[in-house]
Amino acid sequence: MKKDLPRMLHFVSYALIFVGAINWGLIGLLGFNLVNTVFATIPMLEGLTYVLVGASAVYLMTNHKSYCKYCSEMMKK
Repeated sequence: MKKDLPRMLHFVSYALIFVGAINWGLIGLLGFNLVNTVFATIPMLEGLTYVLVGASAVYLMTNHKSYCKYCSEMMKK
């Protein structure tokens, strides 16, 4: 179970980054905020979603090289 934690954290972080990217794409293209639409009745949950997306981005930026086979190959050269 302990060995699966980094893998699970990586997967959840990636999923949250996709949520953030799709949301920003919709905002830019259509002016539609999906996160706000889904969580409009619970502002605290909307804010938490934004915080988790941001934290996921920081996590993936700092741990990307250890998971990405392309980046780790480039660093070896």
